[in-house]
Amino acid sequence: MGNTYLEQARELPIYDECDVLVVGGGAAGHSAAIAAARAGNKNIILMERYGYCGGDVTGGYVIMVPNLSWYNKQFVRGLQEEWFQRLKKIPNAVRGPEGEELGSTDPLLIDSWSAIHDCVSRGGFEGAKPSCLVRAVYYEPNQLKIEMDKMLLEHKDSIKVIYHSWGVRPIVDDDVITGVIFESKEGRKVIKAKVVIDATGDGDIFSQTGAPFASLADAETRSSTTALVWRIGGVNYDLFDEWKRVHPTQMAALRECLSKKAGFRSMVLPSNQNDIVWVNNWHADRDCSNVADITFTEMQTRDTMRDVLEYLRATIPVAFRDAYIYDIAPQLGARCSRRLKGEYIMTMKDFALGLKHEDVIAWHSTICQLNDCGPVEIPYRAILPQKTENMLCPGRHISADDVAIDWLTLIPQCVGTGQAAGVAAAVAIADGTTTHDVNIKKVQDILVSQDVPLPRRDDVDPSYTELCEEHEYGLYTAMAKKAKAEADISSFRQW
Repeated sequence: MGNTYLEQARELPIYDECDVLVVGGGAAGHSAAIAAARAGNKNIILMERYGYCGGDVTGGYVIMVPNLSWYNKQFVRGLQEEWFQRLKKIPNAVRGPEGEELGSTDPLLIDSWSAIHDCVSRGGFEGAKPSCLVRAVYYEPNQLKIEMDKMLLEHKDSIKVIYHSWGVRPIVDDDVITGVIFESKEGRKVIKAKVVIDATGDGDIFSQTGAPFASLADAETRSSTTALVWRIGGVNYDLFDEWKRVHPTQMAALRECLSKKAGFRSMVLPSNQNDIVWVNNWHADRDCSNVADITFTEMQTRDTMRDVLEYLRATIPVAFRDAYIYDIAPQLGARCSRRLKGEYIMTMKDFALGLKHEDVIAWHSTICQLNDCGPVEIPYRAILPQKTENMLCPGRHISADDVAIDWLTLIPQCVGTGQAAGVAAAVAIADGTTTHDVNIKKVQDILVSQDVPLPRRDDVDPSYTELCEEHEYGLYTAMAKKAKAEADISSFRQW
């Protein structure tokens, strides 16, 4: 209403000092802390507003990561793959194609995995590669929550974890960030740091430093939606899949009817277990940094859960007769809000033209029809803010335009850019440089040693580059050819 209140100035106690302060313990922040410790830094603080790490993956129940491979090569590895190798030791904790299965066009394997969303390559557009198996992994979020704590405890001599603490304001001196003010049950306090990694996902810190940033994604994209995931137990997904195959017309109608019943787009998806499914949803034109929007998302979704469940019981009793609400994600499913305008802003040209970057920190296969989900190079400059020094911004608020962000907010890209940010922070501190002047070659060397494949490297399996060259980096699609011919990609959208 235009009214303001002048808060009284007060002295704030310094809670601690560190080399690397990571604000946010989601996929990006957790990866940044672990990577910094493994790169040799011994004085890291990881701050997280909830009582666990993982963000969307453990708290938002985004329990599947897609497109970790392209043809028969897994381009997304590093800490992302380590999650799943660790979870493999736990019965029924993970599910998805792997190893020699990747890229297989065996019709029996294709048929078997086609029931599990995104485990078979996406097609349906002109020029798409033949259907093949893809490294897409489903996992149990609570087991991953435990495992992420275990990873931190393995580095307890280097990483100090403070849960239930919310970073609220940066401390900036002449465009150099020197710490963060945070709130907790103990009140308002300060952590001083040499490098701050904003891994909040919503740019809670960088947006207050004077660094340029943008707001919501293009309204036609997935990123301009919010969600509250919930799970249904007591189902038989194999029977549901059989029903879908026998009744394709009814299945098409089900998608529309579920959305009508809920009042927003909803979809039933498989999980790592046959007796549990998860319900993803998309509330259009909602900003996950807007209190009214996120409150609406949570309350509206919960208000319709029983109706959706009863509808599934009534229409598909063979699979849902004994179904019940298993659990509800403890936190909002956040997709996009503030976006960094970094030293480099990724656009559709990165996907449609196969741009190469000398400061590449992640070489990821993504979900993008322009290049048939082929690998794209993410540069260090895309997590490096303009103007503000000694701050890095990995995760779903990466520097990208309002359309390209739709392909870069997924979990693998959060993990990949987070891992790179942690290494870069450790290198900058070890060498006594700023984050803008960091030795990027040294950062890349360490990332490769941490099982991150990067292009144009003698110490990376050359078959990765050979595969990309053989398949033209995915630029054989009709959309990519048209974009290149017309030098105009403004009309293309990912649906």
